[in-house]
Amino acid sequence: MLDLQKQLGRFPGTFVGTTEPASPPLSSTSPTTTAATMPVVPSVASLAPPGEASLCLEEVAPPASGTRKARVLYDYEAADSSELALLADELITVYSLPGMDPDWLIGERGNKKGKVPVTYLELLS
Repeated sequence: MLDLQKQLGRFPGTFVGTTEPASPPLSSTSPTTTAATMPVVPSVASLAPPGEASLCLEEVAPPASGTRKARVLYDYEAADSSELALLADELITVYSLPGMDPDWLIGERGNKKGKVPVTYLELLS
């Protein structure tokens, strides 16, 4: 819990909270309790790194060099339209974009393009 509090303390001042303690002090004899309030967290989209929040895959062109072939190890169902669904044993072309999460690559299969998790791939030379 302390690690989480430290991590939350690193975010900019966009959170709303209270400075009241989560529980009354042990020395307090008052029967009333102090209610703790949860911080208001901005949407996940606003926390995305600058390059990813506005990533429009249709407009992304693969780099002139740096594309690789990859064999898909496991079936993967795309969570949203920015991801590419994968079938085990298929070959796709993959590449990375500057500022992109290192756990993901852009995958292309035919005319379809989307983010794919690196852990589902065997990168080929």
